[in-house]
Amino acid sequence: MPPRPILPRLTPLCLAAAGFLAGFLVAGTAGAEGPGRPLLVELYTSQGCATCPPADAFFERLAERKDVIALSLHVDYWDYIGWADTFGNPAFTERQQDYAEAAGAEAVFTPQIVVEGRMGVVGSDRGAVDRALSLAFRHVPPGPKLTVRREGDRLFITAPPDPGLEDEVSVELFRYQPEATIEIGAGENAGKRVRYVNIVTGVSELTRWDGEMPLDLTVDVPGPRRNVVVLQDPAPGAVVAVAESP
Repeated sequence: MPPRPILPRLTPLCLAAAGFLAGFLVAGTAGAEGPGRPLLVELYTSQGCATCPPADAFFERLAERKDVIALSLHVDYWDYIGWADTFGNPAFTERQQDYAEAAGAEAVFTPQIVVEGRMGVVGSDRGAVDRALSLAFRHVPPGPKLTVRREGDRLFITAPPDPGLEDEVSVELFRYQPEATIEIGAGENAGKRVRYVNIVTGVSELTRWDGEMPLDLTVDVPGPRRNVVVLQDPAPGAVVAVAESP
């Protein structure tokens, strides 16, 4: 199966360009009616990045929408400036680097928003984010019907067989903290008090699934963290399905 489209870092101008849309549709999404589910939106940010607070504020509004599942992943590559991000995680830096490598980009940057694992835009550019979301709603194909249900400290993850997958996907569990306000004591944002929402505290691959048999997993999820399950082409790549449970 050819890989689903993962597109390089886009400026607002090239996001609107015909070549972008053509590349998106050539990958087999032309004529789709959209995914029929919320879109996964990832913000790559850092407390040590001077240009990130406007994106963090905009992301808070995105997180309130019902048609997206918005997750904030704090990278650690700005820590050297003098402030270690309290939520920074090298695994999130690696995830962003993998996106960049798959897209043929030479470097990572913050703030960046990645929509559905397919489109990357500047995280503070509201127009570019809106256009990326609009394109994804129109052209991302429907995926497996993923259901996530929590009972106490156990998470039940199910999906019916989906022979249309044609290849295995990664089943990933994201755990996140709903909000926190941090007083930044050093670095480029020294003296600022910034509110963060939907802060990812961990990502783990639960298994791989090829769609031939039903997906049926039970996972321990102790503590108050909220949970998002993502079916995604490995690497990471394009998102196939996403569902959330408190």
